[in-house]
Amino acid sequence: MRGDSGRRRYPRVDRVSEVMREVVAEELERVADADDRIGILTVTAVKVEPDLRRATVLLASLSDEAEEALHAQRVHLQSAIARQMRIKRTPQLSFAVDPAILSGNRIEDLLRTIPHEATEDPGASDDGHAEP
Repeated sequence: MRGDSGRRRYPRVDRVSEVMREVVAEELERVADADDRIGILTVTAVKVEPDLRRATVLLASLSDEAEEALHAQRVHLQSAIARQMRIKRTPQLSFAVDPAILSGNRIEDLLRTIPHEATEDPGASDDGHAEP
């Protein structure tokens, strides 16, 4: 869909989510220096509800220790969002592992369980030549 100016329309919630992902990722780098429990975290996305009341920060991985540290830093992260973004309401943050990462890991685990013989060319014989 194109507007009158010829630019593609980009829904507001998606724009807010992307900017919030950048702000949270940058702020987590700063917070990680002060709190060793956080370690290295990768923010894959932020899912903001349309009413902007809540947002879920999706991470590539999340240990129990890191999750505790994030909950302790939640208010700090929300205040960083409020300072850096011009939005009427600052969403309450929650943290979760990205379901796409979990699904990808599960698929990889399943693929690793497939026996090696099943991945070979079914048309090849034991001597390595294809059967007629």
